[in-house]
Amino acid sequence: MQSSHTPYVVLITGASSGFGALGARALAAAGHVVYASMRDTAGRNAPQVEAVARHAREHGVDLRTLELDVQSQASADAAVGRIVAEQGRLDVVVHNAGHMVLGPAEAFTPEQYAQLYDINVLGTQRVNRAALPHLRRRRSGLLLWVGSSSTRGGTPPLLAPYFAAKAAMDAVAVGYAGELAPWGIETSILVPGAFTRGTNHFAHSGVPDDVARAAEYAEGPGGDLPRRVEQGLAAAEPPDADVADVARAMVDIVDAPAGRRPFRVHVDPSDDGAAVVNAVADRIRTEFLRRVGLGDLLHPARPA
Repeated sequence: MQSSHTPYVVLITGASSGFGALGARALAAAGHVVYASMRDTAGRNAPQVEAVARHAREHGVDLRTLELDVQSQASADAAVGRIVAEQGRLDVVVHNAGHMVLGPAEAFTPEQYAQLYDINVLGTQRVNRAALPHLRRRRSGLLLWVGSSSTRGGTPPLLAPYFAAKAAMDAVAVGYAGELAPWGIETSILVPGAFTRGTNHFAHSGVPDDVARAAEYAEGPGGDLPRRVEQGLAAAEPPDADVADVARAMVDIVDAPAGRRPFRVHVDPSDDGAAVVNAVADRIRTEFLRRVGLGDLLHPARPA
C-alpha cells in the first residue's frame, strides 16, 4: 500500500535476508525510497543484489542495494555519502544488521564475544556517526532500532552472547533517544520475538570456537539442552506466526505521524514477557526524566 505522505529516504542495514530483506521490500511497497544495504554485494551477496533489482522491476518500487559493512567506518561513511549524493537527504535509518550465535556461553572465546558486540552494537555506532550529521542538519529524522525480546523477556540458555549484545544495543538506543530529541530526531525500538520459521536466524547462527569446551557440555548433564531449547521455542511459537508482521511493523512506525511515533513496538507471537517488563522500564524512564526536569527529552523538538 502506498504511503499518503512524501516518500522518505530510508537506509536499512543487514538487508540481505531475514527481517532486513522483508522490511526493505515492505517499506519500498509503501512508497519510500529504500536502500537495502549489505556486505559483499559483488561477491557472496551478488545473488541478493540481483533479487532486489528483479523485485524492484517487477513491482515498480524504488528499492536499491547498497554496499555497507557495519564493521567498517569507511564503508558506513561511503554508503551514507552515496545516499545523500543521490537523494539530497536521508530521513530514516533502520538498524537491523546483526548476528546470532548458539551454544554454551563458556565455549565462546572472548574474541567471539568482541566480534558479536562489534556487529550488533558498534555497528550501529558506525552507521550513526555517518548518518546523524545529515539528520541533525535537517533537524528531523528517525532512528528505528530492531532489537530483541530477549533483552528483557524470557531468556532460554545457549544464546547468552547474542542476548548480551542485543541488550547492549537496546541500552545504546535508549541513551540516544534523549540526546537526539532536541535535534528533532525520533527514536523507535522494534522488538521482535523468537521466530524459528521464516528467517535464517537460527540456521545461520555462529557456533563456539572452543570445540573441546562445547563438547564437554554436549557430553555432560545438560547435553540435551539444545534439543529442549529448540523444541521449546518452536512449541511456544503459534502456527500462524508470520515474520512478515515484523516488516509490517517497520512500515507502521515509519509511516506514523512525525513526532508521534511509538517509542517501542513488540512483535512477539510467543509472548515471552518482554512487553510487560519493557512497559515497566519505559514507564520508569519517563517518570524519572520528568522528575529531574528532563521531560522535554521524551519527544522530539519541533522545528523552530
